[in-house]
Amino acid sequence: MDGKNTRIAVVTGAGSGIGRAVAGELLRAGWSVALAGRRAEALEETAALTPQGTSLAVRTDVSRPQDVTDLFAAVRERFGRLDLLFNNAGTFGPGGVPFEDLPYEAWRHVVDTNLNGAFLCAQAAYRQMKEQRPQGGRIINNGSVSAHTPRPLSAPYTATKHALTGLTKSLSLDGRAYGIAVGQIDIGNAATEMTARMGTGALQANGEIAPEPVMDVADVARTVRHMAELPLEANVQFATVLATAMPYVGRS
Repeated sequence: MDGKNTRIAVVTGAGSGIGRAVAGELLRAGWSVALAGRRAEALEETAALTPQGTSLAVRTDVSRPQDVTDLFAAVRERFGRLDLLFNNAGTFGPGGVPFEDLPYEAWRHVVDTNLNGAFLCAQAAYRQMKEQRPQGGRIINNGSVSAHTPRPLSAPYTATKHALTGLTKSLSLDGRAYGIAVGQIDIGNAATEMTARMGTGALQANGEIAPEPVMDVADVARTVRHMAELPLEANVQFATVLATAMPYVGRS
């Protein structure tokens, strides 16, 4: 991919896990990537993993409107356009807390990050894609298998991921007139720092603690790249990528 035809992406939550893996996959494929996340040092580590790539690290808390405004302004100033937003930043929130004991502050933190942050980033990307010439681009929201089937004691995370599915569908419809394709990837048990506990034991619906299989996060990154590199006339509306033997289909 030569410099003239380089595609531009924003990846949120790029300092670790799925975001880091996707950013690296895109950089190796010749994309220029704006790396967004709360920890500047982690973003620099992500960039250093693909030193031959063209990246821009922007410290961003997606729950803060001004941070998001500054992120997309930096992308416009550096690259001039935007072809892809991978809306990935998120948090599980407190694990194992009974619903009746869940502090409102914990609920609000998950909603602000997973849902409000996704809204703010999608809105900023949508505006830029609508206004730029040539018009259009792609937004890929990182959902979760929890957007379909919850885990025990996961009300904040599950509620936000269900809401994200609604956001994906709505934006997919609204973006048609402007060449903006919107899809969602629902991921189950990718091996990252956030899922490290899966190998030792995770709470099941029957109350037992059991280890669960995980998959290589690189397989998720390749799927996102495939979705991203489709022509705008084609869209993966929803993709589910999970560890084959995890307790999802038939979860009990």
